[in-house]
Amino acid sequence: MSTVKCLVWDLDDTLWDGVVLEGDRPRPFPAAIEALHTLDRRGILHAVAGRGELARATGHLAEHGLAELFCAVEVSWGEKSAAIRRIAAELNIGLDTIAFADNDPAERAEVAAALPMVRCYAAERVGELPGLTEFRPALVTGESRRRRHRYLAERSRAAAERAFPGSPPEFLASLDLRMTVRAATEADFGRAHELTLRTHQLNTTGRTLDSAELRALCATADHEVLVADVTDRFGAHGTVGLAVLRHDGADVVLELLLTSCRVLNRGIGTVLLGHLVRDVLARGRRPVARFVPTAANRIMLVTLRFAGFEPAGPDVLAFDPRRPPPPRPGHVRILDGRDR
Repeated sequence: MSTVKCLVWDLDDTLWDGVVLEGDRPRPFPAAIEALHTLDRRGILHAVAGRGELARATGHLAEHGLAELFCAVEVSWGEKSAAIRRIAAELNIGLDTIAFADNDPAERAEVAAALPMVRCYAAERVGELPGLTEFRPALVTGESRRRRHRYLAERSRAAAERAFPGSPPEFLASLDLRMTVRAATEADFGRAHELTLRTHQLNTTGRTLDSAELRALCATADHEVLVADVTDRFGAHGTVGLAVLRHDGADVVLELLLTSCRVLNRGIGTVLLGHLVRDVLARGRRPVARFVPTAANRIMLVTLRFAGFEPAGPDVLAFDPRRPPPPRPGHVRILDGRDR
């Protein structure tokens, strides 16, 4: 059973005791409040699929200091299953990673019939949910604990992009994107491991590395393990990139490069690769990259080839040092935080 990534809440008689649209001023159930905060600390998102009027519902959430806990809010008179579909699309997560809590058996039945992959729970069980296996991620990192804040920042970005009068490249330039490349530390190993597990399309080899393997690589003289953090004017994207470099004579071999899919439309993978190539060339070495094809990562082969890498053997591509290095990006400021 997959871990739940988002719990979708009904509001009236589920999150609180009463019906806001009927003039009630209901207080949230203490067990619901506890579940909200416990799951939030584990990196599990919250959303709303409720009945009534949006302004009244969000106003009541804000009155009780709960509005910022919800990354998506759907309040209408339509089917709850349709609302859950919209929430999954907005958050870019699979329906099989969503759970739904509602006091009304008919609402739960409608969702279960239309979306059998969504797990449904009665409202009276909300206090139990943090103790269930499906609500206990195997790995909780500092990055996952900040997941809600990233989604809220992304919602602000999306709204700003819709309202932006210029072209997409002009909007990117307006974001004040900054990428910091630095050596991984013990505090990064959990997040780096999480990235290898969750990143499939933007992973040059499909390789996964646990904390012990990352720690061992960092301890060797011929390896560098780097992470990339990205921020913009809306907030932090967090640690979204990982690179493992191996020094081999006159070559520096990119054993693994991956970037989170959530920054795909910001061009961060191309920016990180270009920075690494320029750095290796500046050291007088030849950049080499391993690429192991998987069912999902062809985009990374395209990225390597556009960056100037050519086939040099089985699962190996090399950059000709006589070529000019990739141009520096105009929309991202790169900060190299490594000790030299």
